[in-house]
Amino acid sequence: MGSVGTGWKEIIGADEAQRHADAVRAMAEMQKRKDERFGAGRALHRKAVAAVRGGLRVLDGLPEHARHGLFATPGEHEVWVRLSNGAMDKQSNRRPDIRGFAMRVFGVDGESALGGRTDHQDLSLINQTTFAFPDSRHFFGLVLAAGRSPGALLAWVFKTFGLVGGLKQLKKLAATAGKPFSGFATETFASTLPISCGPAAVKLRLLPPAGLKPRTEVNGDWAGDLAAQAAAGALKYRLQLQFFVDEARTPLEDASVEWPESVAPFIDVAELTLESPSTDADFIARVEAGVFDPWQALAAHRPLGEVMRARKVAYLSSQQVRGAA
Repeated sequence: MGSVGTGWKEIIGADEAQRHADAVRAMAEMQKRKDERFGAGRALHRKAVAAVRGGLRVLDGLPEHARHGLFATPGEHEVWVRLSNGAMDKQSNRRPDIRGFAMRVFGVDGESALGGRTDHQDLSLINQTTFAFPDSRHFFGLVLAAGRSPGALLAWVFKTFGLVGGLKQLKKLAATAGKPFSGFATETFASTLPISCGPAAVKLRLLPPAGLKPRTEVNGDWAGDLAAQAAAGALKYRLQLQFFVDEARTPLEDASVEWPESVAPFIDVAELTLESPSTDADFIARVEAGVFDPWQALAAHRPLGEVMRARKVAYLSSQQVRGAA
């Protein structure tokens, strides 16, 4: 019997690299069009909600299969956090959207997933538990159509999935984007996609501080809400890992499948402590100009699966368009 979390296998299609390159070229053109309207920015998660300083404390006494990379040694790490809306437009915070919780963890040293060495580990989480589609094909199609117009999005959905399938997809997409959001201090965030933890494949989950209740009448001021929640003291989140079991129940390449907790339980590996959102203009500017990329990682935490491989070229392209790489 193998070690915990092992036995996974990546499956790389013969046309994958070309598909990714073609899609990313189209994404870069879309990003440039959005830049003309909103100013230079990211292709997705364009609108920042807050920049936050924090600390990550890796717990002592972790099981052996979790003690790799960032989690190999207990201790404290400085963290920068960028909270964001997922849309490609700079739209009102009151509009339904996917919310992003991106972290850069400092104070590591090791082989990089991109080659060479790295002194940081990025983690990218959203307030969803699964990716919208099994792979990147439909995701890129959705983003590019939505970037043109609502009509183009509808046309793409029905052309791609047919009448009945299109109606089902629209319902699913509306439920995903329209999921009620209570705030960055009271929501659970997840990687939705796997990374490695040494020889194992894992997904990540961030649980909000215990005992906090959503505030009423936030009116889209998510930074103000976070500040209010932190007024009584620093916010403490639980960072957890969920380990691969087998391809049938915890598939690596089908990003649309949620790994069941009953089969693959989460374990706590670190505690994230956040301050109130920063009001330091220099720090905010540095976070906004910075890179938060799951491939900016230790080799021990290399992103896994087709969607993550697509993100590798998509993130780099986006960084190049906005002059961050």
